[in-house]
Formats: sequence, C-alpha cells, structure tokens
Amino acid sequence: MLSKEYDYTNPIVPERADPWVYKHNDGFYYFTGSVPGYQSIELRRAKNLNDLENAEKVTVWNAHESGEMSQLIWAPEIHYINNKWYIYFAAAPSDKPKNEIFQHRMYAIECSEDDPMTDDWVEKGQVETHINSFCLDATTFEHDDTLYYVWAQKDPAIPGNSNLYISEMENPWTLKGQATLLSIPEFEWEKIGFLVNEGPAVIKNDDKLFITYSASATDENYAMGLLWADAESDLLDGYSWHKSEHPVFVSSEENSLYGPGHNSFTKSEDDKYDVLIFHARPEKNKEGDPLDNPDRHANAQIFGWDENGFPVFGEPGSPAVN
Repeated sequence: MLSKEYDYTNPIVPERADPWVYKHNDGFYYFTGSVPGYQSIELRRAKNLNDLENAEKVTVWNAHESGEMSQLIWAPEIHYINNKWYIYFAAAPSDKPKNEIFQHRMYAIECSEDDPMTDDWVEKGQVETHINSFCLDATTFEHDDTLYYVWAQKDPAIPGNSNLYISEMENPWTLKGQATLLSIPEFEWEKIGFLVNEGPAVIKNDDKLFITYSASATDENYAMGLLWADAESDLLDGYSWHKSEHPVFVSSEENSLYGPGHNSFTKSEDDKYDVLIFHARPEKNKEGDPLDNPDRHANAQIFGWDENGFPVFGEPGSPAVN
C-alpha cells in the first residue's frame, strides 16, 4: 500500500472539469480548469495537492462581453516558458453550435510577473492553425530545445468533431511550419456519442514521449487513449507516432468514477512519483447535455510504469502503484 502522504483526498477540486496542474520551481502546484458557467479563468495554488480545494485563488481573466472571446471559455492550461507565464484556452463567439459543431478557437494570455496570481495578464491573441475551424485543448511541451504545440481540431474533410495535431512553435503564441495529424477517432471506443479525440497531455519517460488524450462523449463513455513516439524520432513525422488500439483509463463502476479524462500530469510532493490529474463524474449522466452538468470533479492519482516504460494508470480510484 502507498503511504498516507500519497493518499489524495479526491476530488482535490470539485466542479472543475479539464483540470490542469503545473508544479513550479517555487514548490507550488498551480491549478486551473474549466469554471462552471464558462465565463472566466481562475488560477489557484498550494504546496500540496490536497490543499488546492481551499487554496488561495484569483480570477486572472474574464470573457469579453461580446465577440470571439465571449462564450464557453474551456480548458485553460498554465505553462511557464522562457521565464514568462502563459495560459492557453479556447473561447467561442456563441454558446450555440453551428452545423452541430461549436465555434471555438484557441487563444493565449501572458504574464511577465514572477508571481502569476495576479490579473496582470496580457492577451496575445488567437493561436492560428492550418485550418480556420473548431479547435481547442491546446497544450505545449519542450523537447530538444524545441517548443511544440498539440491540440484538437475539426477538419471538414474528416468525419467527426476533432482530431489531434502537433506543430512546432515560433514563439509561445505562434505556430511555425507544418501541422502534423496525429490521431483521428477510428476505434469504436473513440466514437461513442461523438467522434472525438481531444484533451492531449504530454509526458516523457526514458526514451519515449507519450500523449494521452480523451475520446467519445463527455458522459460516462469518456475515456483516455495513448500515443507514443521514440524521443529521438522526428516528432513532426506522423509515422513516428504509434497509437494504442484500446483505452488506457476508463470508467470505474466499483469506485463510482465515470468518464475519466482530460488529464494532466504532475509529480508527487516529494517528486518520487508521477501523478495523473483527471476529471470524473460520481455518477452516470442522467439527462440533458453532460456539458451542462457541473459534476466533473478534479482528481489526483499516483501511477507507475511497466517494464517497457509505458504508463500504467490502474483504474479511477484504484492506483496501479502499491
């Protein structure tokens, strides 16, 4: 059994879907996620994951009254790049889908202060991609001195709501060069309710890079998939990436955690273990649009690695590490 110091009191933050946790070199965990009502970006921090629920918090940005950044503020992520803070998020001009697809685009805000717990954030504008279409869930990572951007986007030529793409970045709010298609919804578990690949998160282990992502509708059918590439390969070459045919993290009837996904990664307080941060529901969605139900809560769970260097997540509420 894991010792009590790794016994996270879940949910660590109630009613925060799409949870993102970044552990900074100041010892703080910085947390953000989709705020119910989808009209603001909130940032909170604590020295322990269990303290995030009641932690110091601040609203760093509010939706515009009208226009392209006025509705459905989804899935913010905080990153620290070149000694500045960035938050990536998606926003829409309307809360009504057009042709059954929401109208989100991706945006970035920047903070030059050492302490990001301030409203002194500057809008850097839209992060433009290779297609002018529905897109969301951007994340970034650095590898071999190159900054990469991974996101979900609709391609009108491909059936479904969103696919996963990767691109190099010229700077933290501008893409450079080609966009490479990484994954489309192709397996049955990725196409329940909606054909979706979204919510990518990146983690490195030994000689591999992994991208987890989420698929299907956001109800109890939501589940996590896995992509991987050799760390020395060309990450912009689609053939460098491999995809698991089966989900790697799914609903747990036993633990009453449904629709786990839209995860992020961090380290335990002592940096000994990797921690999966994910949202899940305490029950199956009973009626209406699951996006309107605020019962997606942020959870934390230790996980380990198998003999081949692949992540082993266990099931929601039951860590695979003993």
